[in-house]
Amino acid sequence: MTGPRAGVRQPTFYNTLGRHLEAFEPLEPGVAKVYTCGPTVYNTVHIGNLRTFLFEDLLRRSLRFLGYQVTQVMNLTDVDDKTIRGAQEAGVDLDTYTAPYIDAFFADLDTLGAERAEAYPRATEHIAQMIAMIERLVERGFAYEKDGSVFFRIASDEDYGRLSGFDLEQVRQGERVASDEYGKEDVRDFVLWKGAKPDEPTWDSPWGPGRPGWHIECSAMSTEYLGETFDIHCGGVDNIFPHHENEIAQTESATGKPFVRYWLHSEHLIVDGDKMSKSLGNFYTLRDLLDKGVDPRALRYLFLSVHYRQKLNFTFDSLDACGAALKRLDELRFRLEHAVEKGPSRPAVAGACEELVAGFGEALAEDLNTSRALAVLFGFAKTINRAIEGREMGTGDVARAQAALAEVDTVLGVLDPSRWPAVGESTGPSDDEIQDLVDRRNAARADRDWGAADRLRDELVALGIVLKDTPDGTVWRRGS
Repeated sequence: MTGPRAGVRQPTFYNTLGRHLEAFEPLEPGVAKVYTCGPTVYNTVHIGNLRTFLFEDLLRRSLRFLGYQVTQVMNLTDVDDKTIRGAQEAGVDLDTYTAPYIDAFFADLDTLGAERAEAYPRATEHIAQMIAMIERLVERGFAYEKDGSVFFRIASDEDYGRLSGFDLEQVRQGERVASDEYGKEDVRDFVLWKGAKPDEPTWDSPWGPGRPGWHIECSAMSTEYLGETFDIHCGGVDNIFPHHENEIAQTESATGKPFVRYWLHSEHLIVDGDKMSKSLGNFYTLRDLLDKGVDPRALRYLFLSVHYRQKLNFTFDSLDACGAALKRLDELRFRLEHAVEKGPSRPAVAGACEELVAGFGEALAEDLNTSRALAVLFGFAKTINRAIEGREMGTGDVARAQAALAEVDTVLGVLDPSRWPAVGESTGPSDDEIQDLVDRRNAARADRDWGAADRLRDELVALGIVLKDTPDGTVWRRGS
């Protein structure tokens, strides 16, 4: 399929560049090239970071669901002020310091069911591309060298500020720029290349030994993998200024071409109505939550349930509500597995399956409207549950409903509990061992040995097994 999906309208996204909804028209029909700002690997990412990364996973999956071939690139910032300071304090080299945080990042993505991007370029492996871009900026008069460092001349870019909405005359950089005062022409200019400092890692350059600035890293890596102009650039709202604003300025000045067509940004995550901070005691990594017994599937569902452009208020009550919603969907899957089909396929069931996939796609095409998509899903669940209860599932209807659920789960990634570890999972009896206990209970009931049947039932309940006696026999599932 080379999008947009048949029967679904052309998707629209809120483009921060222009601050309005725009129809998505990729440079190459049916192909979406996406760059996402990855982690700075100086520490373990927190759940606010993960909210952004899961939004980007949602975008990737949604584009594919809507019929596009997706190429996603996510950088790993493994050299900057924070990584260097951390390595110095730990008394190790940069690679040794960042390696475990890179591993932890990928482990977190895996735990939350995020798909892998096509490429994860590391800043330290693309220094040559950064130097080449800086050289072009110097040659074209957009950058200048001072005492071994190179700065971007903001006054040379008449369009500076169009992404963030800041007036150039009022722009004053924050901490990252304030720390880079090397006698710049203009306090607003930002660093592209930092001259060498004692005990810091350096690379050779035309301006002497040094290392790249933060912003040039993403410009060099994104254009290296996706071209000088590509479709979508993502990140959190905190990246809009100065990072993404500076990316646009330096990249378009270097290439003379438009940089990115669509800029998508996810809102902040807050905790119990407050900004997440260690001082408030509400700062969480994924490991912190797992240690508290939080189900990662419920956390993924929570991230999906709130529109990416709305602040997400993380609470443990909201996690419980997400867990309850997942149990309802698990029950639907369970009932489908044991539903009895009689007679020909029912048009109502076939229609519900078609409406699920179409309605789900329509919701995604509406700027990734996941709350609407989930409402469509629960409407489908209600229809199918009624059909099962009324014994109105005809031949092939179960497989048809299961296929529809599997299709929308290519985006949600939460509907198959067998792909997720149970919370507090421990070694227990296998399915065959459980079935043996169920068979023994059924045999005891057939022999009217009610005492033995009750003891076996109690044993199964103690193992967390949910039993359901039906006219067609006993069915069971593991509880959650």
